[in-house]
Amino acid sequence: MSLFPKPAITCIEDLKVLHKARTPRMFYDYAESGSYTEQTFRENTTDFARIRLRQKVAVDMSNRSLASDMAGLPVSMPVGLAPVGLTGMQHADGEILAARAAETFGVPFCLSTMSICSIEDVAAHTTKPFMFQLYVMKDQAFLEAIIERAKRANCSALLLTLDLQILGQRHKDLKNGLSAPPKLTLPTMLNLATKWRWGMGMLGTRRRFFGNIVGHAKGVGDTSSLSSWTAEQFDERLDWDKIARIRDLWVGKLILKGILDPEDARIAADFGADAIIVSNHGGRQLDGALSAIRMLPHIVEAVGDRVEVHMDSGIRSGQDVLKALALGAHATWIGRAFIHGLGAMGEAGVSKALEVIRNELDTTMALCGERDVKALGRHNLLLPKGFTDEYMS
Repeated sequence: MSLFPKPAITCIEDLKVLHKARTPRMFYDYAESGSYTEQTFRENTTDFARIRLRQKVAVDMSNRSLASDMAGLPVSMPVGLAPVGLTGMQHADGEILAARAAETFGVPFCLSTMSICSIEDVAAHTTKPFMFQLYVMKDQAFLEAIIERAKRANCSALLLTLDLQILGQRHKDLKNGLSAPPKLTLPTMLNLATKWRWGMGMLGTRRRFFGNIVGHAKGVGDTSSLSSWTAEQFDERLDWDKIARIRDLWVGKLILKGILDPEDARIAADFGADAIIVSNHGGRQLDGALSAIRMLPHIVEAVGDRVEVHMDSGIRSGQDVLKALALGAHATWIGRAFIHGLGAMGEAGVSKALEVIRNELDTTMALCGERDVKALGRHNLLLPKGFTDEYMS
C-alpha cells in the first residue's frame, strides 16, 4: 500500500483544489477570477444552485443516451471545451493536451486566439478537426491571415467572440502582473519555487508564448513587443458590418459567442449564425450583468428554433449541464471546469473533468426520469418564483 495514495477525484472541486496547489498563483488566479467586484462571476454559479430538479420514480431508466450534436457535429454529450486564453500556461502544452482529451472523449475543443500553443501545433497533434475562436483585431492583415490559418488547419467552425472589444478590469491579473511567460519578480519567483511540477513541465516545452501571435503579427517578433500590441489591437469598432465581412472570409460554420441580450440574439438569428453562445465571458467582462443561466430562457424564447442556442459561464457539474439543457440550451461549454483538470493533472485531468461531468449528467438525468438527453425540458425543473423575470426591464 502506498504511503501517498492518489487523491480521489469525485467532483470538479477536487480538481480545483489540486489546480490551485500545482499551478503558479498568477495563472490560477487568471482562471478563477472575474472583473471588478466579481458579482457576475459569483452569480454565474450561485444562480444554478437556485434551480431545483424534479425527481421522477417508477420509470424505465435503462438504455440512456447522452449523444447529441453541436453545430452539426455529432458529440458523445452536449458539452464542449470552451476557448480559454493562456491554457498552455496552466500546464505545459495545455491546448494540445486538452484537444487530445476532447477528441478521445468525443466532444468539441475550441482553441483561443490567445492560446500558447498555435493553431498549427494543435492540428499537428490531433486527428480530428477542432474549432477556432477569433478575437477581432484592428490589424486587418493579421485578421485575414489567422482566418486563413484556421482554414488550412481544417477547423470545423469559427467561434467569434463579441464581448471583448475592450478588456474588463480584472484586479487579480493586474496585481499579479500576469504575463506569459511570467515576469520574474521576487514574489513571482518565490511562488514559482513552490510549483516544481509545473516548472519541470514548462522547462520541457518550447511553447511558452502566444503561438498564434508571436512571429505572425506585424512588429511582434518576441514577447517584449506583445503586450503593447495586444493592448492596442482589440477592435473597439466591431459591429455587425464587420462581422459580415468576417463571415465572408470564413464561409464555414460560424458561432457567435457573448450573446446576453434577447435583442442581440434576434439580430444574430437574422444574421444567419449557425449557433450562438449565451455567455458573459465567465463574469470577466461586464460585472453587474445577469448570469448566463438567468438570461438563457429569455434568449431561447427570443429566437425560437431559428438558431442553435448554446450556453457557457458558471457550469461546474453535470447537473449544471442538465439545468441549462432543460432551460432550452441545445448544448453547453465548459471553461474553468476543464482548466481545473488540466492544471491538476494535465491531459488525464481534462479527461477526468469530462468523466465527472458525464457521470453527473447521466445519473441526474436518470433520476429525473429521462433516458435521452435531447428529451430534457422545463418539465424536469422547479424554478424559484421570479427566477426568469426578477430583473427584466
